[in-house]
Amino acid sequence: MATEEKDQKQTQLDVTGMTCSACSTRIEKVLNKMDGVEANVNLSMEKASVSYDENQATVHEVIDRINKLGYGVQEEKVELDIRGMTCAACSTRIEKGLSKMEGISEANINLATESGTVEYTPGVVSIDDVLEKVKKLGYEAVVKQDQEEKESHKEKEIRNKRHLFIFSAILSFPLLLTMLGHMPFDLGLSAPGFIEYPWTQFVLATVVQFYVGWPFYTGAYRALVNKSANMDLLVALGTSAAYFYSVVQAILWQTGAIQHADLYFETSAILITLIILGKYIEALAKGRTTAAITNLLKLQAKEATVLRDGKEERIPVEQVQVGDHIIVKPGEKIPVDGEVIQGSTSIDESMITGESIPVDKGENDAVIGSTINKNGTITLTAKKVGKDTALAGIIKIVEEAQGSKAPIQRMADRISGVFVPIVVAIAVVTFAVWFMFVDPGVWSSALEASIAVLVIACPCALGLATPTSIMVGSGRGAEKGILFKGGEYLEGTQAIEAVLLDKTGTITEGKPRVTNVMTVSGSNNDFALVAAAEKRSEHPLAEAVMAYATEHDYEVEDPDSFEAVSGHGIQAQIDQHQVLVGTRKLMVEQGINTELVEDKLQEFEREGKTAVLAAIDGELRFTIGIADTVKPTSKKAIEELKNLGIEVYMMTGDNTRTAQAVAKEVGISESHVFAEVLPENKADKVSELQKKGKKVAMVGDGINDAPALAIADIGMAIGTGTDVAIEAADVTLVGGDLSNIAQAIKLSQKTMRNIRQNLFWALAYNSAGIPVAAIGLLAPWVAGAAMAFSSVSVVSNALRLKRQEI
Repeated sequence: MATEEKDQKQTQLDVTGMTCSACSTRIEKVLNKMDGVEANVNLSMEKASVSYDENQATVHEVIDRINKLGYGVQEEKVELDIRGMTCAACSTRIEKGLSKMEGISEANINLATESGTVEYTPGVVSIDDVLEKVKKLGYEAVVKQDQEEKESHKEKEIRNKRHLFIFSAILSFPLLLTMLGHMPFDLGLSAPGFIEYPWTQFVLATVVQFYVGWPFYTGAYRALVNKSANMDLLVALGTSAAYFYSVVQAILWQTGAIQHADLYFETSAILITLIILGKYIEALAKGRTTAAITNLLKLQAKEATVLRDGKEERIPVEQVQVGDHIIVKPGEKIPVDGEVIQGSTSIDESMITGESIPVDKGENDAVIGSTINKNGTITLTAKKVGKDTALAGIIKIVEEAQGSKAPIQRMADRISGVFVPIVVAIAVVTFAVWFMFVDPGVWSSALEASIAVLVIACPCALGLATPTSIMVGSGRGAEKGILFKGGEYLEGTQAIEAVLLDKTGTITEGKPRVTNVMTVSGSNNDFALVAAAEKRSEHPLAEAVMAYATEHDYEVEDPDSFEAVSGHGIQAQIDQHQVLVGTRKLMVEQGINTELVEDKLQEFEREGKTAVLAAIDGELRFTIGIADTVKPTSKKAIEELKNLGIEVYMMTGDNTRTAQAVAKEVGISESHVFAEVLPENKADKVSELQKKGKKVAMVGDGINDAPALAIADIGMAIGTGTDVAIEAADVTLVGGDLSNIAQAIKLSQKTMRNIRQNLFWALAYNSAGIPVAAIGLLAPWVAGAAMAFSSVSVVSNALRLKRQEI
């Protein structure tokens, strides 16, 4: 019996308004209760990955449900230039057609200006989909190019949080001085009199509490409405307890009911200021995650030279269509993925493949968009454009991998989900027992006892337990050249069981160097003529020859003439000497016998080296071995990882022979080598290891490594690598020393041990202090002092990490 296949669709939504893991968990639970919907909500990326059966639910229903929960789904706006409209019916047709598309909330088309504005939900519909729809309606649309660069949503968020923290810190600093009076011992110090005045403190604290701290109240309200608890609720309760208790004390003092007011305005204000600082730092980290995608997009070519009606026409790359004939000159970027139909050249594909040596291309060879044409002019046919290109595919993989849910949740948020309701319940019960039984009818005693419960449960130590250790651990790592992008990555590195190393630029230097020069005939000094022949070449192998000549103090002249023989080498005239440098094929074509050096050539190739031959005046003079040399620290670093019980793997786009030669040199088992891996398949190799139940760290340096870095449990980028690799990774190893991998793992283990200690002591204070406060043996000011002491102990324990060896 045939089963009915569901019409399953997938989309990603940018969710706004989440403040902690309780928010993302709440959204996820509610969406998963919808018929035909499966959702995964990622707090750090602020994204919801949604799979839905379109027969049972629509994306608009999913968005409405998120909005009803008190959160939002971010929309974007695009402005279009539209061609081909002739009357009002045309603009109306386009407007209606776009408005019916799923994910488009509003479309406005203006006939007079031949333009349009479309508001859409990213992830549900893309700009390419909008352009394709207009094309199907019989018109042509292109994205309008803005003259000014607009400030992104993330940049505004970061700037606002920074200003809010500075404002809050200025108001809270005077209140900090009043804490001197709450110490259980006399320090001989006191705050200025006007600051000690209750109503001065009231004004300062009120602005912080209800202006700076208002987002915590709205977040707490949202949590209560949705029958959940989060850190916002904890902060709102703790700071409100201290604030309103102080307000009551100030009023009683003003009316003469008490002689001295026990004020805790500084407790609420300083706590809010510190949490705002944490939110600002978190926003900075989130902003960096989106920068990887931005940098990838910057790599794309902006324009292309297209042959239309026999004429060359320079157009935006967005307007290139499949089948167009494109001319690419030396030094230009290949605009789109295609196939060479005329000409030959060598192409630098390092930005995609990570391999430093250019690849020779001729007729019928495939070329990759955004790679660089090094020398010859070629004509190609466009095969893949827009979102179908290789680079666009890499961008999509990075986006999806970064949007997937992290396996590690923040422990403090999980605890708060249970801890907050329990504390609130205890405070309510405490108030009732005191008001009805212990001191019947006296609200002040009941209020004082219940507020003491809330103050002793204030999340100061709990909130500091994790970030202080992470801050110190991260700082310790920075001293050693290990940069963690966020606390979750410092936390996750401890669990690594397998390390997957990219070869080029990670294990090796990433730059070809001359390793062997064998003189076949003539003098060693003739090498100066070889270097002179290579002087005008832009090929990396030529650069290696020039670097060798410089190191050995050869005097290199300018060639009288120079010609690149595409795919084979170069020929040049220097001081009436004819010089050839290149492959066997070049030599054979010029009638030069290479049989005498054939054994040496094969030896170089077995070692994974590129063999280059040089002839002068028709006579073979040199055999040159060029290779991407292994870094001096790589072998020792791999041994350190093995000593930690970690499996080490190597991955490369190079051929198997070269890969095995490098692996043998650094001590990696042959069975742990992945060779000839295409850029788009590197992430698959990470997944392959993960499916075996291993926690995998990927270490790389190139753009092609970005998807694998993003999908790995921990992505580590070499600091000497590309910006995109560094942005996509979770950890950056400054300077490229692989020894830092083992150090990062050991630092993570020690930091996590420190965090567990902090959380234990933070909860121990609460557990011991709450019952004491409930029975009335703990005044609010004593509770506040106890919580301050717990915070000091947590910070002191975290500082021990500075002295630990890794």
